[in-house]
Amino acid sequence: MGNAKLSRRQFLALSALALAGCSSQQQDAAPETPAEQPEEPEVQPDAAPDPEIPATAGALVLYFSRADENYNVGVIDEGNTAVMAKMIAQRIGADLFELVPVEPYPESYQECCDVALDEKNAGARPQLEALPDLTPYSTVFLGFPCWWGDIPMPVYTAIEALGWNGKTICPFNTHEGSGDAGMFSTLETVCQGATVADGLTIRGQDAQNDREGTQAEVDTWISGLER
Repeated sequence: MGNAKLSRRQFLALSALALAGCSSQQQDAAPETPAEQPEEPEVQPDAAPDPEIPATAGALVLYFSRADENYNVGVIDEGNTAVMAKMIAQRIGADLFELVPVEPYPESYQECCDVALDEKNAGARPQLEALPDLTPYSTVFLGFPCWWGDIPMPVYTAIEALGWNGKTICPFNTHEGSGDAGMFSTLETVCQGATVADGLTIRGQDAQNDREGTQAEVDTWISGLER
């Protein structure tokens, strides 16, 4: 995987752009969190960023997550990856967009695992409610859980439908033992024309139950990208 980092100049340029227009074990298969249904399938600005942190609103946080029953955390209202995504968007003042499948995944962890495995074996590309317009963004923070040691199939749907040429991708994921499982390297292949920066991987149970620790990891990661 590449070691691309976002320079300070690049982050400031993002702000200017915004102003101008804008595991193989089964536990990893488990949809780490059920898709939450937004009222409007559009890019929605997140809450106001921390005023002490320079805004980088020219970036987009694009993610897939699933709530309901999850491994090691029980039944949850907000997906593990969603927790990370919102922290990142808040930290840098970015837009936030959730990838939502037209057909929701089962609420049961085991049933969702089975569906996710069937999709992977079939190379399925589940239909999504909406896709973002990446035109205004030069940097995309792309997040997803690890399902059966791979990127979830709905994320592949988005990846293959969007244009990545000239974009910088900052990947992040949740898991329960497999880390990034080589998924960040996969992005270098499937997101043609993009530069993939160093990613962040966090256990789903930590993202869900240790918000302070997760926030600290997010902050450290982003600080490293800015240097």
